[in-house]
Amino acid sequence: MSTITELIHSIPVDPQTGAIAVPIYQTSTFVQEAPGVNKGYDYARSNNPTRAAVEKIIAQLEGGAAASAFSSGLAAIDAVVKLLKSGDEIVAVDDIYGGAFRLFHKVYEKFGIKVTYVDTADTQAVFNAITPATRLIWLETPTNPTLKISDIEAIGKIAKAHNALFCVDNTFASPVLQQPLLLGADLVIHSATKYLGGHSDLIAGVVIAKTPQLGEEIKFYQNACGAILSPFDSFLLIRGIETLHLRIRQHGANAQAIAEYLEQHPAVEKVYYPGLPSHPNHELAKRQSKGFGGIVSFTLKDDSAAAATAFVTSTHYFKLAESLGGIKSLLCHPAEMTHKSIPAEKRRAAGVSDSLIRLSVGLEETADLLADLEQAFKKLPQPVSEENALPA
Repeated sequence: MSTITELIHSIPVDPQTGAIAVPIYQTSTFVQEAPGVNKGYDYARSNNPTRAAVEKIIAQLEGGAAASAFSSGLAAIDAVVKLLKSGDEIVAVDDIYGGAFRLFHKVYEKFGIKVTYVDTADTQAVFNAITPATRLIWLETPTNPTLKISDIEAIGKIAKAHNALFCVDNTFASPVLQQPLLLGADLVIHSATKYLGGHSDLIAGVVIAKTPQLGEEIKFYQNACGAILSPFDSFLLIRGIETLHLRIRQHGANAQAIAEYLEQHPAVEKVYYPGLPSHPNHELAKRQSKGFGGIVSFTLKDDSAAAATAFVTSTHYFKLAESLGGIKSLLCHPAEMTHKSIPAEKRRAAGVSDSLIRLSVGLEETADLLADLEQAFKKLPQPVSEENALPA
């Protein structure tokens, strides 16, 4: 059976009514037959049939034993970090999502959890950063927004050798393109707001665990801390997942064409896309994933925030907005948006320059998106050559 067929038929038919779509169980509590005797549900924070359905579907997609759905991607990250205690250390990717950096730095460091940031594309750097107190390796691959690729299998072996948990943020790739649990990860997280949902109409996060025991630990924090996904958003997430494979295929096709266009454009300094042979991790990306995704980043020859702002405010089809992974194309200026919470010197050191622009390539016609980018480039101020410069 193909993975697409398997996914579609993993979405259950309602056993009570035969409804082909999973019902929305919009209820806060459930009637019990006797104290402690129920049909598997007692209170909707602890569990809900609609949420349970989406959790089972996503666990199967990632090849995991269990999944827990949260009210946001950051709530999912928070649940994973709660597995640690004061004195523990995290080795984390340096090109990290700004929200994760803020959570690690502003919240958990004050509780005695130390975070060391390294370039995880360099496996030796990960190994060198491990200490006796390391309890978690935190990876994003591809990274946000410079799309570095890290060797999941190799880093998984390092984590196992040092008795550390290994968590991979698989938001950018999605389980259609890569399954980190099958490559050695213990946990996978998603901002399900992005590709899993796919329609820019919900906020959600998911943690998938490799083992039932680890799944139970995450489930405990989901219930104890209460950042659950609502029944309606669970329904929307299932609806989005139904077309995940088709969407990912088109996102990738459009992104590849746009990356190739940008690479030859005279106003572009550098293009970040693992589908390009010029990407330093291209061969690794080909080996560990089935495609290259729908995110393309690039920097301008005029490496200034002003030039980036001029560009991102000149497009028509690419809408200037936070987030990514929806059917409509989006773009953003990470230095002033998604990564603003990261200090400028740390951001630049991780490769997020002042002019870097991130594209979330949608499902529009490729030619229309290319034309939109071309007209935006034409609106950029032209650099003044020395021979045409006005006299001082």
